[in-house]
Amino acid sequence: MDFDPFLLLGIFDDLGKIASAIMQPLYWAVSGIIVLAHRLWAPIFGADSGITWALSIIVLTVVIRTLMMPLYAKQLNSTRAMQSIQPKIQALQAKYGADRERLGQETMKLYKEEGVSPTSSCLPLLIQLPIFWGLYRVLYGAAQGQARGTFFINNPDLVESLRHATLFNAQLSGTFLPINNGFGATQILSLIMIIMMTALLFFQQLHMMRRNMPPSAFEGQMGQQQKMMLYLMPAMYIFIGPQIPVGVLVYWIISNLWTFIQQYVIIRNYPTPNTPAYIEWEERMVAKGKDPKEIERVRASKGRKAKSSGTVPGSRAVKGNSGDAPTVSRQEVKRDTVRNDDSQKKVVQRQQVQRTSRAARKKK
Repeated sequence: MDFDPFLLLGIFDDLGKIASAIMQPLYWAVSGIIVLAHRLWAPIFGADSGITWALSIIVLTVVIRTLMMPLYAKQLNSTRAMQSIQPKIQALQAKYGADRERLGQETMKLYKEEGVSPTSSCLPLLIQLPIFWGLYRVLYGAAQGQARGTFFINNPDLVESLRHATLFNAQLSGTFLPINNGFGATQILSLIMIIMMTALLFFQQLHMMRRNMPPSAFEGQMGQQQKMMLYLMPAMYIFIGPQIPVGVLVYWIISNLWTFIQQYVIIRNYPTPNTPAYIEWEERMVAKGKDPKEIERVRASKGRKAKSSGTVPGSRAVKGNSGDAPTVSRQEVKRDTVRNDDSQKKVVQRQQVQRTSRAARKKK
């Protein structure tokens, strides 16, 4: 069977159309928020001002991060729970290290018992990626004079305004690379923003590691991965940053700054046990006359997944009033012994009290 390269090109073309169709709702949302914010700021700074467009992108960032706050809280709780069960995971690794299949089964069982989902920590990043891509495509299209998103398509004058908008003489739609007209304002601002973005991410992860990770988190394979991520993630920004429009870099910096502040607040008030932040939190609670262990117990009971309650074998569950916890009761069994001496024989008969019907018990 001969290979048809045109068939392969047709498949890629179809995949591209499918991806474009999937991105249309994101283009609509991104363009809608930016255009709405632009109309709010335009009377103050001017419709074609780069400050107006930069503030519009910041509004988009704030809206997205506000909507993602529950997911971020879930991510931190999941990370916190994963760190707190590291001693148990290491015990399983020591016990079943040679049996990879059994180790995987026992680890998943531990996750289920502790109510921990190792994948939930990736949710905010996975959700932000298509949003970032949508913003990138909208700004890149504006740089090429192409409107993406319903609100930009219906307002071509805004596309031209965004295309030529400048911030500190740097084009918002411009990138560090390629350097066609020399090292100008766009390259300088891009370089400054890439350095800021990289530094923010590095200190964010460093703060997490030093303040909110127990010593056990730095041991074994997990510890090596944590140290690698400390340098790998910021390095990734250095490589891809020069290809990103200045407007998208604005989004990234504000988003990382938001994450850093949010992380600081949460770690200060909800630290992981056996960490420097937790010790300081305990001292603050004691100084306020509160019991840290009681607070932690209440938090754990709320955060842990509720386990389904089953009845005890051989018992009946009795429904209480609404709002009452279900109770379990056993039906009382009484046995009387009667001895008969007929024919010099002793016969033992056990007489059981007759059970009442379920309807009668309910009436009681």
